[in-house]
Amino acid sequence: MKRTTQTLRLLLGLLWLAPVWAHAQTSTLAPANGTEFTLAQCLNTALVNQPLVRQARIDQEITKASNQIALAAWLPQVGFTGTAQHYLQLPFTIFPDPTTGVPTPRQLGVSNVTTVGLSGTQVIYNNDVNLAARSKRFNLRAAEQNTVNVKIATVSDVSKAFYDVLLAQRQLDVFSQDIARLQRNYRDARLRYETGIADKTEYLQAEVSLNNSLAGKKQAQEAVKARLAYLKQLMGMPPERALALQYDTLKLEQDAVIDTTVALNISNRIEIQQLQTEKALQDINVDYYRLGFLPSVSAFANYNSVFQNNEVSDQYRTRFPNSYLGVQMGLPIFTGFRRTQNIRRARLQNTRLDEDISNTRNQINTEYQTALSTYKGYYTEYLLGKRNLEASKEVYDVINLQYREGIRAYIDLIVAQTTLRTSQLNYYTALFQVLGSKVDLLRAIGELPTEY
Repeated sequence: MKRTTQTLRLLLGLLWLAPVWAHAQTSTLAPANGTEFTLAQCLNTALVNQPLVRQARIDQEITKASNQIALAAWLPQVGFTGTAQHYLQLPFTIFPDPTTGVPTPRQLGVSNVTTVGLSGTQVIYNNDVNLAARSKRFNLRAAEQNTVNVKIATVSDVSKAFYDVLLAQRQLDVFSQDIARLQRNYRDARLRYETGIADKTEYLQAEVSLNNSLAGKKQAQEAVKARLAYLKQLMGMPPERALALQYDTLKLEQDAVIDTTVALNISNRIEIQQLQTEKALQDINVDYYRLGFLPSVSAFANYNSVFQNNEVSDQYRTRFPNSYLGVQMGLPIFTGFRRTQNIRRARLQNTRLDEDISNTRNQINTEYQTALSTYKGYYTEYLLGKRNLEASKEVYDVINLQYREGIRAYIDLIVAQTTLRTSQLNYYTALFQVLGSKVDLLRAIGELPTEY
């Protein structure tokens, strides 16, 4: 009979803990609007709606427009002008008298003159438009790389914020499970005290442990709210919109693994690519000042129609057209050594960029080593935490049954229960820390995906 009772209690204990273990495998937070977001959906939403990403895309369009503005100088420039004037007093011109040779002032012209003109110019060569043509490709590349950099930062921030929310939710689950156990223990201890089986300290210890877990649960609830708000901000989601997260703990455990033997390829980092593009633009800038001695050459053509008469009513009866075309050249001879100093400054800026690239390479190597070390440390902590969780569950089950049988003291049950709660919290903390450190490691080696 006693063995049957023990078996029944063991089965009841396993059934009581089964929902807890099942919940550890797959968990979702039911949303208010029926929509649940996976990590990929959160990232996709952020890459579409995040203001910084959208600003980067707008900057790309601004760069395209700026290039077209600069390149417009290569196309013919056509203009129309029109002037109408009335002389209140005709101008005088000095002419020598044909008879005496004495200079004599005479009034020339008519009172009303209207000129309508059409002019056009075409650049043949100009250092400014040559600079615009050569730098167009690199300007577009720089804008695209800036967008990629913003997207990498967004993916990194959203991923880690996603894991922070999950960690807070799992901590809330742990405290909820612990509170359920402690409430049961408190009721049992109070009943044992009231029936004279145990002294008062048992249910007082249960009450203290219960209050501590209630406080921890409240902190976890507030942490979930705060971290969800931050995740919404990163996703570009309105604060009033409900957000629920969907995930599978088994899949998260699989995703936590990464090949740590992959060698660092610095050229994969977007920061290096941006500096290389900036250096290409700076090289073009050096050439721009170096070729500043070359002349600017352009062709021009003009056509004018002149209407003039002393009477306004008769002014437009007769037209006097004229037209001409030509080539214009401008050659700088002496500019006060401005070109020379511009070349010197541009070359110094180029040298400074080389130092930036060297320093960035060192920083990237340090980031990689730091991220790799952090990941390895967290991954070891995660493996040990997983083993500790399994062991603490087994210890708690045994001590709980022994306490129910009167074999173990209540203090042993409290210790086992506290150990179980601590192991659960440590396990989930380590799991999400290793996932966050994996994001940092992927970013450090330049392989964090930005398309979802």
